[in-house]
Amino acid sequence: MQYISTRGSAPTLDFRAATLAGLASDGGLYVPAVWPQMSAADIRALAGLDYVETAVRVMTPFVAGVLSEDELRALCQAAYGRFSHDAVTPLVQLDHRHWLLELFHGPTLAFKDVALQLLGQLFEKFLGGGGTDLTIVGATSGDTGSAAIEAVAGREHIRIFMLHPEGRVSDVQRRQMTTVLAPNVHNIAIDGSFDDAQAMVKRLFGDAEARSALTLSAVNSINWARLMAQIVYYFYAAVRLGAPGRQVAFSVPTGNFGDVFAGYVAARMGLPVARLIVATNVNDILHRALSSGDYSAGSVTPTATPSMDIQVSSNFERLLFDLAGRDGAAIAGMMDAFDRDRAMSIPADMLTEARGLFSSARIDGDAMSLALRWAQEKGGQIIDPHSAVGLAAARALEIDADIPVVTLATAHPAKFRDAVERATGVRPALPARLGNLFDREERYERLPGDYDAVKAYILSEVARG
Repeated sequence: MQYISTRGSAPTLDFRAATLAGLASDGGLYVPAVWPQMSAADIRALAGLDYVETAVRVMTPFVAGVLSEDELRALCQAAYGRFSHDAVTPLVQLDHRHWLLELFHGPTLAFKDVALQLLGQLFEKFLGGGGTDLTIVGATSGDTGSAAIEAVAGREHIRIFMLHPEGRVSDVQRRQMTTVLAPNVHNIAIDGSFDDAQAMVKRLFGDAEARSALTLSAVNSINWARLMAQIVYYFYAAVRLGAPGRQVAFSVPTGNFGDVFAGYVAARMGLPVARLIVATNVNDILHRALSSGDYSAGSVTPTATPSMDIQVSSNFERLLFDLAGRDGAAIAGMMDAFDRDRAMSIPADMLTEARGLFSSARIDGDAMSLALRWAQEKGGQIIDPHSAVGLAAARALEIDADIPVVTLATAHPAKFRDAVERATGVRPALPARLGNLFDREERYERLPGDYDAVKAYILSEVARG
């Protein structure tokens, strides 16, 4: 499998090179040159397989030419052997048509573990020969940071620098990052929003001085390998609800568009996806984009769902690339204009095509709280606020009654204890595997929201070794 950039001018890479590169050299995002296909018979054959075997079947085409099936299987076994539930991503029924897909049984209690535990294994595999020291730089709105740090802490030949917006992540999210004291882990709290942090990361990848001094890679969902791993649980859930003989709809709490784009890829591969619901909070750039074509970034409003407090959704570029007929030059022009103006209007033909699969909903704080209470009172489940945004959107969807609707439960409720308690009266406890999180020492650097300051810090830390 070969990988091409959404902006058309970066070199074509194989899976190993695309994984280690993260962001393309032209500023674009890597995608497969073609979407692999799975027939109805292929999908039917997934019935009864465990998660690892499902993952091997779904991901093998994406790693072709770089990893064998046996090598991929070993990496998946190592990645998912650390999850606390044998199903890895179990389904839980809420009522006659609504289901939760629990994605939070990994070591940091968030859906990011599903991808990042595998990405950590891939990095170690690809760097195993030595000779290259990788510098991972990422931005997090809460969950990516802890999952990425957990995946690479203590690994040889890897340093990780993770930026988070100071004061805009939950106390559990922050401590899951800042209490990891491995020498290759560097946490940076910046004065600004997630969008500011993400812009710094992207700028660093395009900075000639930084690229000459560092071998950079990414763990954000701009890295294709992360999205690849997330495709698997759409197949895993849909097959258990009757696919390929039955369509399934998915509702996805959405900030950076990576998780829901994985669902789009599953649909392109042949999975019978009835709808993909893009569920946003009041930071609703994606809802506006899909409902009216208005992709314009405003200021970020802090909410009880901080992982979704985003106004620039990086992975939306991958969808635009497909909608534009994979015209890299056209996407480069569109994204350059967006970077300059902070706004774009999605052409009508592209918008019509997107609406063939995607729906969207904007869920405010009151609707989120109502969904938390409904899940508790009617479904017997305590869920986190992000999952509640997805559930609220799922319940608002008008769709055939015989189509099951799966909401992606993206985080354990204990990661957002205050918001859950306000809505339900229940303060969820941290699982025992997190141990004494609030007694551990924290270590992180506070920096201004200034690119030059962040770049200087990263270069100086790498030079110190």
